[in-house]
Amino acid sequence: MPEALEHIRRMRGGAQAHLMRCSDGGYYVVKFQNNPQHQRILVNELLGTRLAARLGLRTPRVAVVHVDQRLIDLTSELVMQIGTARIPCRAGFQFGSRYPGDPAQIVVHDLLPEEQLLAVENLADFCGILVFDKWTCNTNGRQAIFYREDGQPHYAAMMIDQGFCFNAGEWNFPDAPLRGLYLRQRVYEQVRGMEAFEPWLARLEQVNERVLDALSKEIPPEWYDGDQDALYRLLEQLLRRRKRVPDLILEAKKSDRQPFPNWT
Repeated sequence: MPEALEHIRRMRGGAQAHLMRCSDGGYYVVKFQNNPQHQRILVNELLGTRLAARLGLRTPRVAVVHVDQRLIDLTSELVMQIGTARIPCRAGFQFGSRYPGDPAQIVVHDLLPEEQLLAVENLADFCGILVFDKWTCNTNGRQAIFYREDGQPHYAAMMIDQGFCFNAGEWNFPDAPLRGLYLRQRVYEQVRGMEAFEPWLARLEQVNERVLDALSKEIPPEWYDGDQDALYRLLEQLLRRRKRVPDLILEAKKSDRQPFPNWT
């Protein structure tokens, strides 16, 4: 388990995450238990990112990161800004999403110009992450970052921010046709039919009760207030929803936005 050693900077976003250097030599975007969104988003981040990776999608390495009270006491920036109040971050086990390199050396983009976006080496992952987002009912816009690995001519996309899967802290599934779609519609130009989603739909069928049970054991109980029944209900709903995903994608296709212009 990585131990946070140094605060680097505050990150953008509603969860008020912090970039931190950790004991394993990596840098992690750390979301704290007392973030302004909901404590359960830490569960969503860990469980969701593990599941997305299991579907074969490029995601960050994630971990439970321990942040000691002494580091918080010595670091004035480790606070949650709630209105005019500055509340210290809570010590203990937090969610960490590993940064794709040394932040002093790697350039990470939230958006790319269209020409570079269409040349992203794993552009098809935007179809895969839509399968994931429909399955988990991600109620936030799909977030991705773009970066170049050493020696590579094109950018790669990494799918980040699973905090609003399962409708954030509500742990329910209010499906809607446009949910899960990426803002830049051109990433779906290669879609000609449901076959564009088949590789990820097939992997989704392999996510069974045993897989979910194993992943649930990685989650610190304090992230869900020890309510094991609520966590089990969430996992049961996920199992039942697997068959619904193709229908949810078809609902997106039929929406006024017409996200798949080349679907025949």
